[in-house]
Amino acid sequence: MTTIGGQAPYVYEFVENWAKLPRGADFYEVAAVAIDRRDRVFVFSRGNRPMMVFEPDGTFLSSWGEGMFTRPHGLHIGHDGAIYCTDHGDHTVRKFSPEGELQLMIGVPGQSSPMMSGAPLNNCTHTALSPEGHIYVSDGYGNARVHKYTADGELLFSWGEQGCLPGQFHIPHNICCDKHGLVYVADRENHRIQIFDENGNYLRQWNNMVRPNGLFIDERGEPLFYVAEGGPSIDQDTFPYRNMGPRITILDKDGVALSRIGEGSPGTGPDQFVAPHGIAVDSRGDIYIGEVACAGWPVAFPQRPIPSDVPVFRKLRRVAS
Repeated sequence: MTTIGGQAPYVYEFVENWAKLPRGADFYEVAAVAIDRRDRVFVFSRGNRPMMVFEPDGTFLSSWGEGMFTRPHGLHIGHDGAIYCTDHGDHTVRKFSPEGELQLMIGVPGQSSPMMSGAPLNNCTHTALSPEGHIYVSDGYGNARVHKYTADGELLFSWGEQGCLPGQFHIPHNICCDKHGLVYVADRENHRIQIFDENGNYLRQWNNMVRPNGLFIDERGEPLFYVAEGGPSIDQDTFPYRNMGPRITILDKDGVALSRIGEGSPGTGPDQFVAPHGIAVDSRGDIYIGEVACAGWPVAFPQRPIPSDVPVFRKLRRVAS
């Protein structure tokens, strides 16, 4: 039986075992996922092949990045076709060709700025590309900042500080930029998405979400925003909760929720998530979700061992309605 999630017209079926992994390969945890113009799926994982590339039907194409990354975290494919990888374990952003050829590095591997100093980079989390080709970096776990760079990696300016007021951050965990140059920051522990102009000026924010981890904009028609919400970071057995995630939420251009996907509490069922972390959408409207479930499970269920079927990568196929 197909499990259905979401609300019309954004309704999805959960596709089991979509990725056809090559022999000996594993995901372990999928930190991020991105889709190129040919609908090839790039999966950035903490397994033994950090970057794996698949056809839309799940057929394995190639892999690269072995021995290169410390802790994969963020991934996006720019309008320039380049692959931008954020490694929060070694405080770097790297730009690659689709084949894995290094083209640019921001930061020095293994060297971080002082904690919460505002200087780049300390446990950076994600990147976005402006319409003009500028690079935004959310900096992330060890800072409360967003940095803006030239396409060549020269720092232009930064904004943000610790706090919960407008323009402040408590773990800026993901970032994206629309075709008009507006910058959207998933301010995770403040449970909101903040929106800025290209100069870092605060414009507005969207609330009514729980720990937004992942963020993706689909601008093929009217803009849609896909948010991977982590849900409360709490022992589910001791303090059970419902209807707060982990889940996937689809928002319109004004931040109004159009559809929510997920049973409403963490678990391994086909309509449940544990720790959705990265999210991307292909040209058909299908959603791909990376989960850091091996890290998230002990938080949700500290008294239970991690099950062998804990989800780390999901495809949700949009159902015609």
